[in-house]
Amino acid sequence: MKFGFYTLGCKTNQYETQAMEQLFVSLGHTVGSFQEPCDGYIINTCSVTAVADKKNRAVIRRCRRDNPNAVIGVCGCYTQHDPDAVRRLGVDVLSGSGGRKEFVDMMLSALQSRTHQEKLDVALRRREFEILPAGGLSERTRAMLKVQDGCVNFCTYCIIPYTRGPVRSAPLELAVEQARELAKKGYQELVITGIEIASWGADLPGKPPMTDMVAAICEAVPELRVRLGSLEPRIITEEFCQKLEKYPNLCPQFHLSLQSGCDSVLARMKRKYDTARYLQSVQLLKRHFPGCAVTTDMIVAFPGETEEEFTQSLHFIRSCSFADMHIFPYSRRPGTPADKMPGQHDNATKEERSRAAIAVAEEMKQAYMENLIGKTLAVLFEEEEGEFWIGHAPNYMKLYAKGENLHNQVRNVTVTGIFRDGLAGEIV
Repeated sequence: MKFGFYTLGCKTNQYETQAMEQLFVSLGHTVGSFQEPCDGYIINTCSVTAVADKKNRAVIRRCRRDNPNAVIGVCGCYTQHDPDAVRRLGVDVLSGSGGRKEFVDMMLSALQSRTHQEKLDVALRRREFEILPAGGLSERTRAMLKVQDGCVNFCTYCIIPYTRGPVRSAPLELAVEQARELAKKGYQELVITGIEIASWGADLPGKPPMTDMVAAICEAVPELRVRLGSLEPRIITEEFCQKLEKYPNLCPQFHLSLQSGCDSVLARMKRKYDTARYLQSVQLLKRHFPGCAVTTDMIVAFPGETEEEFTQSLHFIRSCSFADMHIFPYSRRPGTPADKMPGQHDNATKEERSRAAIAVAEEMKQAYMENLIGKTLAVLFEEEEGEFWIGHAPNYMKLYAKGENLHNQVRNVTVTGIFRDGLAGEIV
């Protein structure tokens, strides 16, 4: 039988979709395109914002309309958070954000019996890390390695702790073993991912720090680039930097979630740091990893955010000189404390503040890229587009260069200028 997949949301969802693809293939089935006729379709959902929920529903409705006789299965954070909404869309198989192997079995059972299959657990009661195969089926250059699941930060705007449950960590030996397997498959880069990877080890015996896991992976696959997923700012300490700066294969790109550059807003969000601590993390990284790219996320128009607080945020992000930013207008999420806070902003305010923040972010990105002109970077090439090959440098800057058959190759490229949404360069 043939199965098509559609994935919404984060890198952890992408990892888990790839794992399910492998599970189906290992059982003798094939994986097709979501756009072609298949026996079954799997939609792996996200629920980080109300906008994500709307996208989930649109994809499910379209899939059901276009494939009335196929078995449609839906899993992920949206079904975990609001299963009734998914049931109303007439899906055949419904599962939450865990139990991927069981979900695969349910899909096969539904195809054989033509009966509705459903199983949901209580995410907050989860205690085990589900071991899944790493790597994808199609030809890729970069592999994701999931080492952690769950979050216990309970920020006031976020539903994810309720949909993913508490922290569960992959044993160190498993993470290293999967990294080595991915290296054997020909990948050139690993992205260490999870829901909140800074908390890796908190549930393991002895509570080992995340740096132990990163160091072990860097040592196990010295020929591969190792990139870190999003990090909690508080994990960046002098010890963190001293331990990891000695690994040349660790990519000098660090994504530190900010969310706001104003202390009073951070307090309402229940973030576990203030701007002074955040800036300290940025400065530590830039001192120990010269030229590194520090990137971040920022939410604008959080409930009650005043013009003065927003101005403080803009001033603060300038002080960090980010290499890139993702700007999000606040999206109400039923079930979270922020949804009931006073001072909810209208769409016009959200759009105005988004534009202002994006303008500052673009200015900083431009400055970072201009500083790279004339420098030589090791670029991992991934795809061809017209006359150019496109790849990413260790700092995750996008590079365009001309050449032949560069897929999955790492080549030194001298940056010649800013081009399109990245940089242009010449292969050395």
